[in-house]
Amino acid sequence: VADSGDLLCGHGTSPMGLHSYDRALGQLGDLAHSLQRDQEHLFGELFMALVDEHQPDAVLIAGDVFDCAVPPAEAVELLDDILHHLVRQRRVPVVMIPGNHDEPRRLAFGARMFEAAGLHIGDSPVGRRWEFRDAHGPLSIVAASYFTPLLLAQRLADGGSVADHDAGMALLAPMLHAHCPAGERRVLVAHAFVVGGAECESERGLAVGGSGQIGAHRFDGCHYVALGHLHRPQSLAGGRLRYAGSPLAYSISEAGQEKSVTLVEIDAAGAVAIMELPLTPLHPPRVLSGRFADLAETVAAHAGARQLDALFVEEGFGTLDAETLDTAIGVLEQLRAGEILALKGLGGFHLACDARNADAVARLRQRKQREA
Repeated sequence: VADSGDLLCGHGTSPMGLHSYDRALGQLGDLAHSLQRDQEHLFGELFMALVDEHQPDAVLIAGDVFDCAVPPAEAVELLDDILHHLVRQRRVPVVMIPGNHDEPRRLAFGARMFEAAGLHIGDSPVGRRWEFRDAHGPLSIVAASYFTPLLLAQRLADGGSVADHDAGMALLAPMLHAHCPAGERRVLVAHAFVVGGAECESERGLAVGGSGQIGAHRFDGCHYVALGHLHRPQSLAGGRLRYAGSPLAYSISEAGQEKSVTLVEIDAAGAVAIMELPLTPLHPPRVLSGRFADLAETVAAHAGARQLDALFVEEGFGTLDAETLDTAIGVLEQLRAGEILALKGLGGFHLACDARNADAVARLRQRKQREA
């Protein structure tokens, strides 16, 4: 699961909710290792404990539910388990939208059937509205899926073009507000890159050759906007626009970030109060700098005899000592010369050669007793 979320909860007065986004189920970390166990721990244990403690009126998931359009079966099973525990066992409504990682039609499979149980999927950029009620009266939650300018132009079918994401939201905003009765408190669930938001390396760009950013003023008229896309928890427009952030660190650039879900409370006038509820992962990333040999000893001493089996080289090689750098360059030169090298890993030694060198590949296959 990708992005984290918001919990809208209410204890008889103001509705409150948990806002979560970028769950990215099925995503791999910077080392291309599976985060499945970490995600099971966060969503199956920690997140459910927060729901039990705060008793939200709704859970908002603002996109990037999966890491890709066709997620692995394990990720689909995990989402099914999460939604079962929320909607069926705890009777907590969930409002969910696709993000730029998701395929809307796949994510919205069965949406009309699931709606009666309390799972609401906003699979259209023009938005869908659901009404919730509290002691102050009705509250509208409008869920609008992620859009590209081309997709939006095709969806509106008026023969015109949409220049960029900001222009698209300028067209959509009146339509989204039109879903809601006049004077009613409004919550929008959206997936976008809003001007002023802070990025991380693990986010996928929303535009190529142009700007994918949307001005914060495009969301005027909403009392609260639960946003997905950016992985760092952050608020904009005085807290009215909120990124809950990703529940896990998906890149080294997120090392040291405190991950959380956001508890949101809205009073009778539409004023918003938020609280960050921390999430502690099983394996938070750490960044260490120094000589490779020293780092290997440090990891072995503090990580239960685990081995350091990956080396990140920063731009400019600023963190490498001369000896380690010479060794790395020497290995590359040997590969380029057609040598076959034995690399020690956690599972033993692995033979490697330059895949572009036909002679080296043939010798390696002969050594491995494989057909040429």
